[in-house]
Amino acid sequence: MCGGSGTRLWPRSRKVKPKPFLPLVGDQTLFEETLARCSDPGQFAAPFIVTGNAHLEHVAAQLGGNDARIVVEPEAKNTAAAIALAAVLLPQDAVMLVCPSDHHIGDVVAFRMAAQAAAMLAKQDHLVAFGITPTHPETGYGYILQGEVLDGGFAVEGFVEKPDPARAAEFLAHGGYSWNGGIFAFRAGALMAELDRHRPALADAVRRSVSDGHEDGARFYPAAEPFSEIQSESVDYAVMEQTQRAAMVPVSMGWSDIGGWPALRDAREGDDAGNCARGAVELIDCANVLAETDGPRISVIGLEDIAIVVDGDEVLVTSMQGAQKVGKLHGATNQ
Repeated sequence: MCGGSGTRLWPRSRKVKPKPFLPLVGDQTLFEETLARCSDPGQFAAPFIVTGNAHLEHVAAQLGGNDARIVVEPEAKNTAAAIALAAVLLPQDAVMLVCPSDHHIGDVVAFRMAAQAAAMLAKQDHLVAFGITPTHPETGYGYILQGEVLDGGFAVEGFVEKPDPARAAEFLAHGGYSWNGGIFAFRAGALMAELDRHRPALADAVRRSVSDGHEDGARFYPAAEPFSEIQSESVDYAVMEQTQRAAMVPVSMGWSDIGGWPALRDAREGDDAGNCARGAVELIDCANVLAETDGPRISVIGLEDIAIVVDGDEVLVTSMQGAQKVGKLHGATNQ
C-alpha cells in the first residue's frame, strides 16, 4: 500500500513526494525496501501495489524491474477499501500479505519467517496480524493481546487503542501485548467474506468498482463512482476488531513505522551520544539530536532531544517531544 502525505516528517516528506518514496534510513527508499524484503520468488508472488494517481510516477520510477500489478485507487478511502480492491482482483484462495510501504524493518530474515507462519494461519482462514514485540512503553501505537496458542501463532484476545503512559507500562510488564504494526495476512476470499458479514456496503461498492474498472497494461483502474460511495475506514476497525477469526504472529524484527522525527532518529545509526547527522552538520556537546540538511550548514552546541531539518527553502526546528505536532504546521498541510 502506497499512500498518505507523510506530514509528520515535513519538510523532507511532502504531499508531492511522501515518505514511502524517500531514502530515510538507508540508501533505498522505504518503498524499495518493502519490495526487496518480499522479493524471494520461493516465498512471494509478484507484488500488487495499491496507490493513487498522485504517486504513480514515484511507483513507476522505483519498481526496479519488478513484475508488479498496480491498482490505482480513484480516491483515498483508508486501508479497508485499498486492501479489498486487491482481494477482489486476486484469486480467492490466494494468501495476501498486506504491507504498508512506509515502514522500516531491520531484520528481514525475521520478517520472512513471520510471513511464512502468518501464511500458514491464513490458509486456515485466520485473519492474521503481525504482533511487533514492544521494546518500550509506546503510547503512539495500538496493541494486540495474545490469546490461546495456535500452530504458528496465537488467537487474538483483543485489540487495544493507543494507551496512556501508565497503561503502556502495564502492557510492557504484562508480556502478552504486542504493537499492532499494520501488517496482515489473509486469504483473499476469507477477507471478502468477513467484509460481506461486517461491512457489506463496502464489499459491494468495491466489487462494483472492480467490475466497472478497466485495464491499462499492468495498471488497473477501478471505477470511480462506486468507489466514491465507500465510507473511509481502516481494516482494523472494519475487519480485525469484528472477526472471530483474528490471529497474530509475534515477531521482533527491528520494526519502525517512521511515524515522526523521533522514530526516524531511533531507526538510524547514531554516534555514541545518540546523535544522527546528514549533510553539512556540526554538533558539539549534543545528545539525541537529529540534524540533516541538503544545503546550508547546521551548527548546534549544547542541545538535547531536538530535530533540525533543512530541505530546500524550508527549515524545521522542534523538540522531540513537540515533533508529534509537525503535521499541524502550515507548511506541512499545504505542501
